[in-house]
Amino acid sequence: MSAPLLEVSGLTKRFGGLVAVKGIGLEIRPGEILGLIGPNGSGKSTVMKLIMGIERPNAGMVKVEGVDVAGWPSHRIARQGVGIVFQHSRPLHRQTVLENIKLALLPDSLIRLFADPEVESKAIAIAERVGLGAVLHRRPATLPFADLRRMELAKAVARDPKIVLVDEPFAGLTSGEVHDFSNLIRSFREEGRAVLLVDHNVKSVSALVDRVKAMYLGEHIAEGTAEEVMRDETVRRVYLGGAITTAARPEASFKDAEPLLKVEDVGVLYGKAQALEKVSIHVHEGEFVSVVGLNGAGKTTLFNAISGLVPYSGTIGWGGTALAGRTPAAIARDGIVQCPETRELFGDMSVRENLDLGGQHLSKAERLERTEWLFELFPIIKARQPQAAKTLSGGEQQMLAIARALMMKPRLLILDEPTLGLAPVILEQLSKALEKLRQTTSITVLLGEQNVTFALPHADRVYVLEHARIIWEGDPGRFAKEAGAGLL
Repeated sequence: MSAPLLEVSGLTKRFGGLVAVKGIGLEIRPGEILGLIGPNGSGKSTVMKLIMGIERPNAGMVKVEGVDVAGWPSHRIARQGVGIVFQHSRPLHRQTVLENIKLALLPDSLIRLFADPEVESKAIAIAERVGLGAVLHRRPATLPFADLRRMELAKAVARDPKIVLVDEPFAGLTSGEVHDFSNLIRSFREEGRAVLLVDHNVKSVSALVDRVKAMYLGEHIAEGTAEEVMRDETVRRVYLGGAITTAARPEASFKDAEPLLKVEDVGVLYGKAQALEKVSIHVHEGEFVSVVGLNGAGKTTLFNAISGLVPYSGTIGWGGTALAGRTPAAIARDGIVQCPETRELFGDMSVRENLDLGGQHLSKAERLERTEWLFELFPIIKARQPQAAKTLSGGEQQMLAIARALMMKPRLLILDEPTLGLAPVILEQLSKALEKLRQTTSITVLLGEQNVTFALPHADRVYVLEHARIIWEGDPGRFAKEAGAGLL
């Protein structure tokens, strides 16, 4: 076998007391594509930045054709033969597509300031290759999202790199665009380049890569073919959790003729990126529904559309009435209350003051009654009443955020990633609180989660959201068998 173009060993990066990358090693040979995967926060993008010189490692080696470039500045590493395709487009907005590519082709030496006469023809050839031939003279602001990604790809390959680093190549693309991008990346293999694809999703890269390396919390956990990594027990536990017990109520047991919430063909664009595409879900009154998917799949966007926080196409019905045109405040007053992933507590206010704000529309007697009920649901909050919210632990802040949402007496409670970053003991307390809500109240819950182990036991039905689309619906008992591997 040929010698590796890229060799990484013992790569370590600390940010203060946090070890973001710990002892990572990898090799990529000419004509090979390696997929680096892991849940959000596992350290994948940091590894890529360390290789490219965007971040400086605390320890370890990064060899490009045998030369250790660890700690070199980015421009020197680029000259050594490494190119990078960023997830987020970084064009020069006043220049055309052709001019952006020509700038990437210009020499970086001051003594060769003027462009070679062949630069324009080379730029046109690169643009044609990546599918930008028809938009050469347009400016970036007028391009669709996929063409912006193509332009980043064109700029990266303009310097003819031996090693190409690609960050989240398929984020925000349609299935047809994913196919086109996959073919472009395959062409790098045919040209003998080494390619590192950084992604959180095994499934999206499995058809492309020769090998997959999985990370979690900065460390290596598995390596092999995509199929081997998807079957690996450690990987499955990281993505899907352990054994799951469920207690779903059949959909037929909910007697409302029309679902309380009905989302039909909803689409959301962030600029040119498709955040949701023709998403349809429904939730019956009293039902607990979980929307599971990796970070970036579109869960928060879906919830924000329901809450009136982002514009959308399609229709969202609430109790048989369309929500279009209503303000977020009006939607909340009508019974849809979202507890956001970011919690949004008032940090300088006390626990009790945060709760009172949630119940400001209630009479004093109702507010007291509701508060006492919440103290039974979350006993730790009662003991923390005079304490400033910002001084609580992460788990206590999450309980307070949910309690404040419940103070509003919602008919539908939307919980967005409530387990994010929480210790197992806190997860158990949250799980018990949700089960108590399920058994003792008529409240309806829509839960968005990456943590399947937490989401499924409380769900009557499950939707799987992937790349802005719903790809599966069913009861939680069928999930592991039919959709668990697909979630990877």
